Amino acid sequence: MRSSDILIVDDEVGIRELLSEILLDEGYTAAVAENAEMARQLRNQVRPAAVLLDIWMPDCDGVTLLKEWAKSGQLNMPVIMMSGHASIDTAVEATRIGAFDFLEKPIALAKLLSTIQRALKYGDMQAAQALDLNKLGKSAPVQELKKNLERVAALKTPVLLSGEPGVGFELVARFLHAQNTPWVTVAKPETLADAPLDLLQKANNGVLWLGDIAYLNKKAQQGLLFLLSKLDRYNARVVCACSRPLSDLLVDPECDNRLLTTLASVIVPIPALREHAEDIVDLANQIVAELVESKQTPLKRFTTAALNALRQYEWPGNLEQLKGIVKSLALTVEDDEIDAPDVLRVLSQFKVEKPIEELGFDFNLPLRELREQIERRYFEHHISLEKGNMSRVAQKVGLERTHLYRKLKQLGVRFQRKVVEEA
Repeated sequence: MRSSDILIVDDEVGIRELLSEILLDEGYTAAVAENAEMARQLRNQVRPAAVLLDIWMPDCDGVTLLKEWAKSGQLNMPVIMMSGHASIDTAVEATRIGAFDFLEKPIALAKLLSTIQRALKYGDMQAAQALDLNKLGKSAPVQELKKNLERVAALKTPVLLSGEPGVGFELVARFLHAQNTPWVTVAKPETLADAPLDLLQKANNGVLWLGDIAYLNKKAQQGLLFLLSKLDRYNARVVCACSRPLSDLLVDPECDNRLLTTLASVIVPIPALREHAEDIVDLANQIVAELVESKQTPLKRFTTAALNALRQYEWPGNLEQLKGIVKSLALTVEDDEIDAPDVLRVLSQFKVEKPIEELGFDFNLPLRELREQIERRYFEHHISLEKGNMSRVAQKVGLERTHLYRKLKQLGVRFQRKVVEEA
């Protein structure tokens, strides 16, 4: 899939083919996914220009997938929801999470094309607005990031940006790009294996942006290693990102350690949003101001209590999640003021909680057995929450992945190691 594609996600083959043919006839390019799992895989490879997402699918409904993308900071493209049976409440919920619009099946051709045009225009505007490093904030951690980038800006050495999903990798990478020089993006991982030298040639005198390399397959890793070995013949700057802890990659049998060794000379860490929470107030107000300026919403303002609620949230999806939440608040709150209850209502959609009476622990057990029971339930909860993505589980519980595997084996917790984990 290319970054210019419109991704169509629908379990009905007839609808996928019809929408794809319509878009192709109108001069667009399209990629298709028959279920949520395939959509996840395609989204992990590249950010599509826009997404047409069906609500009712057998493996995972569209609203749940939308919520996953919002939570992980991957909802940075316009998503248009589709359904023939959805209620008004479902449409409102999708909008609150961050959907761009909602189309009711059967979709009228004029309505489809006008919505696509508006979505793509909005996506282009979002991308353009995201290129200013000041949009990360003005706090000490962000100033330290700027200093680190300034130190390496003049070098030709490859740069590896490390951080959590959604921290704004491309925004930071653009800091290293000089005006009026090439900026080349790898649209799909296969290009690294099939035509690595073509990429370097296109990026001559500019920057080759590889995106997130955390989940490259072995063939793409080999292509990247070959590309890096030929850098001295080309005047191109290679910049890439990694959204997994580097310590995880070192022990992952699917990762080639030679790649990390080659890229490790210049690593620039990007702080998580919770590490510069003092920027959240300014960032939220700035996002609303941009929405008002682009006439997507009438004038809105946050109350002090609402801003405090935003500041106290942990933001697992970082900057991209903040953008999605603020946008949904600006679009769905009817009053001129956005208050704390509005914020908490939207944020509550990203929490998974169980009533204490459902926990079912036997407090008559010896302390050691009860502790093991609680730990077992704790790890099972996070494995379920992260859908088996053990890198994220390790990050959530604060353990190195090798230690996590050892602990799970000790407790008898079953899990499956995935060859490719979700970004």
